[in-house]
Amino acid sequence: MGFWVHYFQDMGCFPCFRFQLKKAAKRANSSRIEPSVTSNKQPDPPSQSAEKPKPKASVETIEKNDATHKDGSGNIEALSFTFRELATATKNFRQQCFLGQGGFGRVYKGKLENGQLVAVKQLDRNGSQGNKEFLVEVLMLSLLHHENLVNLVGYCSDGDQRLLVYEYMPLGSLEDHLLVISPKQRPLSWYTRMKIATGAAKGLEYLHDKANPPVIYRDLKSSNILLDEEFNPKLSDFGLAKLGPVGDMEHVSSRVMGTYGYCAPEYLRTGHLTAKSDVYSFGVVLLELITGRRVIDTTRSNEEQNLVTWVGASFTMFGTACLSLVGRWLEFEFGTTFSQCPK
Repeated sequence: MGFWVHYFQDMGCFPCFRFQLKKAAKRANSSRIEPSVTSNKQPDPPSQSAEKPKPKASVETIEKNDATHKDGSGNIEALSFTFRELATATKNFRQQCFLGQGGFGRVYKGKLENGQLVAVKQLDRNGSQGNKEFLVEVLMLSLLHHENLVNLVGYCSDGDQRLLVYEYMPLGSLEDHLLVISPKQRPLSWYTRMKIATGAAKGLEYLHDKANPPVIYRDLKSSNILLDEEFNPKLSDFGLAKLGPVGDMEHVSSRVMGTYGYCAPEYLRTGHLTAKSDVYSFGVVLLELITGRRVIDTTRSNEEQNLVTWVGASFTMFGTACLSLVGRWLEFEFGTTFSQCPK
């Protein structure tokens, strides 16, 4: 992913669609990940001994975690919340606080006692993800920290309740601004699209090349790229993440998981998972950024329903100068029609 990071940083204008291949950067040496979350069992109440009490949400703890998240040193202290605390924060999970829903469950906007705005994700016990994904997410986001990964504030495992608490991302997901826009909504500028692509590439580069052992994200898609108030992207939803191959291993074998349209074909065929599986998904997100189209859109004609297939066929037919691939947002931004563009 290092190549894509430098490529987008150097990219300043529309004609730069010519991609070149370079060798991936060598994995940087970093401390080995040691799991610290092994059970979702609620910890016993502290006794009168010197046992350390459960951490509580405080301004000081959150500021410390935020600094750790940015400088990339040490582990982030995930706070343990009670269900009552999170019910209070979300006004008993009222509809007015509802933000969205995914494979894990429903997401609500909340406000902690210290005033911090958060996103609270409540596990749907009948959904596609469960306790295993809950533990993986807490583990991954407690041990992995980067400015382009979403910050885990804490979790709740009271009884059979499973909730995750994240920093609140005010602009929602990339999907909200790219694929689900109203006629009055201004399309993302070319600069903003490349800024988002660069940040997502940096997040993947960290997971693949700097985490030790490497981590394969396995669920990169536009709805999992969250945006702060300045359109800085952060990868979210790590419930499907897996540790990557180490030593002489070339891949890890896995039951095929992910989202249709974003999964690499070789992973779908064999179940063999590598960092390249994430790179394929990243390429699909790039196509969405450039074209403004969904990866799967059943409202279009048969030959255009699958974005990757349509782009491949268009390049085969017309070559790299095929401007029909570019979304109408480009005409809106630059004030020119496609008929005026050089062939």
